[in-house]
Amino acid sequence: MAYCDRRVLSIQSHVVSGYVGNKAATFPMQVLGYEVDCINSVQLSNHTQYKHFSGQVLDAEQLKDLFAGLVNNDIHKYSHVLTGYVGSPSFLLEVVKVVEELRAKNPNIIFVCDPVMGDNGRFYVPKENLAIYRDQLLKMADIITPNQFEAEQMSGIKITNEEEGLKALKILHNFGPKTVIISSFDCGDKLETLASTMKDGKPSGFKVEISKLKSSFVGSGDLFTALILVWLHKHPGNLQLAVEKTVSTMQTVLQNTQKAAEAVADQDAKFAVARLELRLIDSIRDIQEGKVTVTATEIKF
Repeated sequence: MAYCDRRVLSIQSHVVSGYVGNKAATFPMQVLGYEVDCINSVQLSNHTQYKHFSGQVLDAEQLKDLFAGLVNNDIHKYSHVLTGYVGSPSFLLEVVKVVEELRAKNPNIIFVCDPVMGDNGRFYVPKENLAIYRDQLLKMADIITPNQFEAEQMSGIKITNEEEGLKALKILHNFGPKTVIISSFDCGDKLETLASTMKDGKPSGFKVEISKLKSSFVGSGDLFTALILVWLHKHPGNLQLAVEKTVSTMQTVLQNTQKAAEAVADQDAKFAVARLELRLIDSIRDIQEGKVTVTATEIKF
C-alpha cells in the first residue's frame, strides 16, 4: 500500500499518563503499519477514573486552527479519519466540517466514528452531542463502533438481548453507515459483540461471545475502534475476520493487563487504578500478530 493509503487522522482525547483515547489508539495502528496524526479534543494528566486529574479542554477554534495548518501546508490527505471522545458540542460541530473537508480532499477516505457519549447507563458528555452524532456524523460515517449505551441512545432501542441488538443495528444502518459494530453488550454471564455491514441493500453480520473478566478497563473501546479500522482495511469485505482479529487481540490485551494487575495485588491498594492501565507495550507482539482465538458466527436478521 502507498503511504497515503494508510494514513490516519485521529481526533479524540489524550492523557499524559496511561492509555485512553489517542494514547490507546495510536500505538496499535502504528505497529500495524499506519501513519497516525493526532488532534486532541482534551489533554489530561490521566483518565478520569483516578482520584485526581487535571488538564485542558480544546475548543472549536483551536481545532479549526490546527486543521488550518494542515490544509495550508497541503498535508491533509488521509486514508482514514477516526473520531472518538469529544466533550464539547461546538468542537463536535467543527469535527463535522473537518470530515467534510477531508472528504473533499480525498473522496475515498474512510470515516470511522466511535460515538463516545457514555457507558453503564449514563452520559459523560453533554447530551447535545447525541443529536449531532445522530443527525450529522452518522450519515457521513462508513463505520461506527458504539457501545451498548451509545447504540441504545442513537437507535432509541433498549438492548437487553440479541434480538433487540439486531433491531438497533438495522436502525443505525438507516442513519447512513455501511458498517455498524456494537463493541459489546451485556447478555448476562457473557459479553457479546454484534457487527453488520450492508450488502445489496440488506444487513449481513456476525456475533462474537466472550467471557467477562473480573476487572473493568478504561480505554478498551478506543483500542477496539483502532483495531477495527486496521483489520477492516487489511481485510476489505471480510467483516468476520476483522471482528475475530479485533476481539481476539482485545481479549489478549485485557488478559495481559489483568494478569499484570494480579501479580502485584498484595501491594498498596491506592495504585489499583494505575495497575489496570492497558498493557499495550507488553502486548506488542499480540497486536502485530492478530492471532484469531475467538470465532464469530453468522447472525440472521
